[in-house]
Amino acid sequence: MNPFGRHILAEFYQCSPQILNDAEKIEQIMVEAALRAGAEVREVVFHRFAPWGVSGVVIISESHLAIHTFPEFGYASVDIYTCGNKINPYAAYQYLADQIQVPCTLVKELRRGFGEITEVTGEWV
Repeated sequence: MNPFGRHILAEFYQCSPQILNDAEKIEQIMVEAALRAGAEVREVVFHRFAPWGVSGVVIISESHLAIHTFPEFGYASVDIYTCGNKINPYAAYQYLADQIQVPCTLVKELRRGFGEITEVTGEWV
């Protein structure tokens, strides 16, 4: 069974505080990242916090891109979740890292909805 989607979780370290605190620039970069991945942008919502930080989401037909910045620490957390196999989440990730000028990243990919469920265990808390 093919996965429903690919979910890229990225940690961006040692970033420019000026870039991370610029809501308009972060929004432009995130929208362009979605387009470069081949996604269709549906909605865009970004908010700048006082005195530091930007949070935002780009809703795409194929799922979403989200970012939360912490300029005072030079850090940003990024989610890129794409459904189907026509979108390249790594194209979005690479564009973001290049534009935000990230010298140090950690990245992990989760394959969402992958495999067959044979038994469900655990509890919702």
